Amino acid sequence: MLVEVRESPNKPFASGSPLLEYICGFSGSAGTVVVTLDKAALATDGRYFNQAAKQLDSNWHLLKQGLEDVPTWQEWYRRPDMENNLAVLAVLTVPRTAEQSEGGKIVGVDPTVITAPDARKLSEKIKKKGGASLTSVNDNLVDNLWGKDKPPRPNEKVKVLGIEFAGKTFQEKLEDLRKELDKKKSAGLIVSMLDEVAWLYNLRGNDIPYNPVFFSYAAVTPTTATLYINESKLTSEVKSHLANHVIIRPYDAIFEDSKALSESITTDIVVNGDKPSDHPVARKFLISTKASWALSLSLGGEEKVEEMRSPIGDAKAVKNETELQGMRSCHIRDGAALSEYFAWLEEELTVKGTKLDEVEAADRLEQIRSRRENFVGLSFDTISSTGANAAIIHYKPERGHCAVIDPKAVYLCDSGGQYLDGTTDTTRTLHFGEPTGMERKAYTLVLKGLIALDKAIYPKGTSGFALDTLARQFLWEEGLDYRHGTGHGVGSYLNVHEGPIGIGTRIQYSEVPLSPGNVISDEPGYYEDGNFGIRIENVFMAKEVKTNHRFGDKPYLGFEHVTMVPMCRKMIDEKLLMPIERKWLNDYHAEVLAKTKGFFEKDDRTTKWLLRETEPI
Repeated sequence: MLVEVRESPNKPFASGSPLLEYICGFSGSAGTVVVTLDKAALATDGRYFNQAAKQLDSNWHLLKQGLEDVPTWQEWYRRPDMENNLAVLAVLTVPRTAEQSEGGKIVGVDPTVITAPDARKLSEKIKKKGGASLTSVNDNLVDNLWGKDKPPRPNEKVKVLGIEFAGKTFQEKLEDLRKELDKKKSAGLIVSMLDEVAWLYNLRGNDIPYNPVFFSYAAVTPTTATLYINESKLTSEVKSHLANHVIIRPYDAIFEDSKALSESITTDIVVNGDKPSDHPVARKFLISTKASWALSLSLGGEEKVEEMRSPIGDAKAVKNETELQGMRSCHIRDGAALSEYFAWLEEELTVKGTKLDEVEAADRLEQIRSRRENFVGLSFDTISSTGANAAIIHYKPERGHCAVIDPKAVYLCDSGGQYLDGTTDTTRTLHFGEPTGMERKAYTLVLKGLIALDKAIYPKGTSGFALDTLARQFLWEEGLDYRHGTGHGVGSYLNVHEGPIGIGTRIQYSEVPLSPGNVISDEPGYYEDGNFGIRIENVFMAKEVKTNHRFGDKPYLGFEHVTMVPMCRKMIDEKLLMPIERKWLNDYHAEVLAKTKGFFEKDDRTTKWLLRETEPI
């Protein structure tokens, strides 16, 4: 039996219920677990090597994917010494275990947690290996193992996001979507991604920590719009907001209704020239390539379904003017909060000699943020990390089990906030003592990469995949690099990580060009295991720019940064900066000072810190 229990479009892990952590103790967001009768392994990528090494006990093998001479999880369990141990296999990722189906075996999988494309690929491989078939299994084995201890599904109230923040009514969004459906001659679209449902209907929730979404589905046809949700989550304001435009159906009715919708599909006569075709074509329902296999099956399978990148995801990634202005405004307020925090932290550590651990510091940052206008909550767990912990890319300090901040070591803080007018994500690396030469060099090389990407001008149609090397080039020249993407899309009071755009080496980033209105992070880094970590992160927005020429009659794009937090002056090796980079840094610091100093008219401590850190070099 194969069981996939990765995070899926409508089954994201709620607070206290991460299945990976339940099985092996690893709390990262990407991993593959293979369990046999007497052995177990976790495979994960470079972002989580250090974290996994700390969280796994002696029962587990850690497979560091991407390193030379390290087997993939498929290779690991296919080793000769493992062949007799595969009576039961639990795989916590996309299963590609067709080899185990040889001899006419049937492979079972929970269809609600595997995508339709992945199920199709697996089915093809099973048949090629001599297996019988891939079959859907209603019971998830890990859920059965969890039993009554599994936390209940959250049932938080949903709220309306006002037009002053959304910038566009949901009726207008529905109209635009129906135009897309008409172009594609589609019967309708079934929406399974939680952030897409929230964006489409201008609603926000609180079912997933740090992500203002709610458990739901949506179905849109040329004449109807339906929201599938437990009605107890809807306030009178939400019902009034949706009024007669949206049908409310129970959350669990999605599969039954999808089956009924598929049976009602009409057949169109395709006209070839002036003559109708002898082969009428039935309209198909659109689903995202990230939708579950269960949803595809309920709609009638491949014959009645067309899988594609979601048109809602594409539209959501291009922010309107209201959303863009909201991003500018919330980043100024958020930047002021970070400056206040860093000034306080420096005084506590170096003047007062206060002993603060990583969580206590993060708590103070959240308190400062919470006083800012339109603040709703954090956008992710604050990464407050000192010394060697800063080298753990997605480090999460645990209350009562974290390090005391060392003023003589690097301190990395990656944090963000959810505001009604936008979402923030900022990383700064600081030192409250005297950094080493290597720490200053690494910091400056990372800063140079951030500046290079920020200054980039590129023709329309360029992808984030093509721009990634700009941020890495100075590290590469020294034989250095980092094991994570350079940038991710950012939602507007939605998920802090948002597709489909991004900047990095993932092949999917080559498929979607950057467009004006995209909001993206710029976050190169460098990490020395067991020693220190460097990351600097700004958020910027793609926009059209003026150039002296327009080769190929193409418009050219650039970026507008919105993050307003100083860089750490003492970490910069000025000798490594070129004049154009010095100018960028001085201009950036002047902008930070001008836009945030007004928050500190009665705060001498932060004012002095801000003036010092933004002084021209």
